[in-house]
Amino acid sequence: MLPLRDHERSERFPVITITLIGINVLAFVVEVMSPDLDAFVQAWALVPSVLNPVTFLTSMFLHGGLMHIGSNMWYLWIFGDNVEGRLGHGRFLLFYLAAGIVATAAQLPQLLGTDTPLLGASGAIAGVLGMYLAFFPHHRVDALVPDFFGFWRMMTIPAGVVLGFWFVLQVFSGAGSIGATGGGVAWFAHIGGFVFGWILGKALHTRLRSSKAEGM
Repeated sequence: MLPLRDHERSERFPVITITLIGINVLAFVVEVMSPDLDAFVQAWALVPSVLNPVTFLTSMFLHGGLMHIGSNMWYLWIFGDNVEGRLGHGRFLLFYLAAGIVATAAQLPQLLGTDTPLLGASGAIAGVLGMYLAFFPHHRVDALVPDFFGFWRMMTIPAGVVLGFWFVLQVFSGAGSIGATGGGVAWFAHIGGFVFGWILGKALHTRLRSSKAEGM
């Protein structure tokens, strides 16, 4: 299931979402143009055997290839604007960075003591997806969905279905990766970021509803 767009306009112009996409793309260009890519990644990605605190931040702006950054930025573009619209620009930026750090921490137990670099924005973006689900489960999303014959068809379905399916896939994939060694997809970063975003989103949503009720 591949989301293409949602139907709801953001409450604000998504300046932070666009800026984050721009920074990620710029960081990727610098990364691939580095004369020593391995040394660059070891310096700025999070390496569990070293655990440089700075790399908890810098690692979320690096990517492992065009597909990696392309898919991440696509999801951020579709779902980030509405979350930013609801939170406001400053709070959205702080939330995005916090979600990335929480997601990284969720993946670390799988990699502790190894030299496998952890990098990518997917943990932070998973947090955005979790908060989107908490705020807007009934928003309509156009998505490509495979049928029984292997053909892809565009369908308009609730965001709760799209994001719920995405999360279940991460859980099953994460369970299957337990005990695996070496690199690969950071499934537990996705799970940790998503759960963090959903819990925080539900708490904020409840608080906003209570504030509105008190003001009536």
